[in-house]
Amino acid sequence: MQRLDSGFIRAQFPAFGAPSLAGQAFFENAGGSYPCQPVIDRLTRFYRERKVQPYGAYRASRLAGEEMDEARERLAAILNVPTEELSFGPSTTQNSYVLAQAFRAALRPDDNIVVTDQDHEANSGPWRRLADAGIAIREWRMDPATGHLDPARLAALLDERTRLVCFPHCSNVVGEINPVADICALSRAAGAASCVDGVSYAPHGLPDIGSLGCDIYLFSAYKTFGPHQGVMAIRRALAEWLPNQAHFFNADTLYKRFTPAGPDHAQIAACAGMADYLDAVFAHHVGGTAPPAARGRAVHDLFRAHETALLGPLLDYLAGRNDIRLIGPRQAKGRAPTVALAHDRPGAELAGDLARHGIMA
Repeated sequence: MQRLDSGFIRAQFPAFGAPSLAGQAFFENAGGSYPCQPVIDRLTRFYRERKVQPYGAYRASRLAGEEMDEARERLAAILNVPTEELSFGPSTTQNSYVLAQAFRAALRPDDNIVVTDQDHEANSGPWRRLADAGIAIREWRMDPATGHLDPARLAALLDERTRLVCFPHCSNVVGEINPVADICALSRAAGAASCVDGVSYAPHGLPDIGSLGCDIYLFSAYKTFGPHQGVMAIRRALAEWLPNQAHFFNADTLYKRFTPAGPDHAQIAACAGMADYLDAVFAHHVGGTAPPAARGRAVHDLFRAHETALLGPLLDYLAGRNDIRLIGPRQAKGRAPTVALAHDRPGAELAGDLARHGIMA
């Protein structure tokens, strides 16, 4: 496989040329990412030229709607899901809360859902609050020593009343990449839908959602080189079974059913810049023509190989220290490059020391 051209990648991000950031090392972990140039260009153009109600007859309005549609169509194609199954919202947390309210209305008090203690709050709190409606919440617990989420423990939690299994593609603390396809298959065999939190995975290469077999997949564009939007893919059958959460006149449009308020037109349109960036990476490293999902997989694999090569020496170094404890797997293979450490000193104090050395963490 061709090696990732780091110089080309860095050139796509204006932050690397910003004088105010010179000499800084960006280790924001799973907190977010700077946007790529195409996202900035599209967002700026929208605010400058298209800041009107979209989908109207006049040119600016028509172009505004076309750019919003372009973002949905191109990202859906890369993610390998039907266009109408992809929707946007203010954030992944907000999208999760909207979904949870839909499930609250659809489930019965004798139903149960499964959540994990490996998830971050966006895919945990909204679902746990359904206990207020009499829905039983079953916790799939990770190994307290390693952070590993064992699918065998999930099997014991599933029964004929399990309606939903919520879990992360990878944890933003543990970093281990979970076997999503296997977990989704296990859930489906029990008659339960699956909701995968990809917030900590998608920034390292957009997944082929179509091959995972999940019913819901969530991630954040603002952690994936894009604007501040949450991206949500929901399988049609599930989306139509759940009650509409949007304006009544949007009930028949699948991608609008879980957007209660008006969408952020400019931010959605700017999401097409994420596709611009990924396509540029593909063209530079691979070239030729390929379907969008194949291009996405190729870029994903480029990112993954590069990150694994960089992560290995860091993990080896940390393993040799006796004053800190690495959380999660000690091998680069099978984990995301999200590294969390346990130390006797408070985390905020350590972050302050790192900042004084030009390390943004």
